[in-house]
Amino acid sequence: MKRLYLIRHAKSDWSDLSENDFERGLNKRGKKNIIRMANVLQRMEIKPDLIISSSAKRAKKTAKGLAENLGYDKEIMLLDTLYMCEPQEWMETIRHIPGDFQSVFIIGHNPEITDFVNSLIDDYIDNIPTLGIVGLEVAAPTWDKFEQQNARFSFFIYPKMYRS
Repeated sequence: MKRLYLIRHAKSDWSDLSENDFERGLNKRGKKNIIRMANVLQRMEIKPDLIISSSAKRAKKTAKGLAENLGYDKEIMLLDTLYMCEPQEWMETIRHIPGDFQSVFIIGHNPEITDFVNSLIDDYIDNIPTLGIVGLEVAAPTWDKFEQQNARFSFFIYPKMYRS
């Protein structure tokens, strides 16, 4: 069984309103939540074989932070196409994952990630908050056979669930 984790980037930094949206980084809470959620993923024994991320700065920093905290030492695949994209682009990204990867993180943005997740699951998620993670089990023999009907919702977690 393949596993797919769709992750919204961590909380972005809005301290400089003149900054281009694509170049916006992470704020202090976003950086702290990366560690929090990486710890949660470790407790759940979740570690990716592949990390794919939007190339926007806040998504890239989220991907790098999760990778570092989870001991992922492979290359992170950065895609411009995951920034401000249609759900079909998410589908195409998944269908192009090489077959030898079993556990894949994809990091992107709202509202696209929430729309895409809702196109896959029977339930409805109103909003995937920053660093929200939706876990899916994928019953496809290879990623190129990924379809809505072979993705099964497993869990939905986010930082506020784990505040001490």
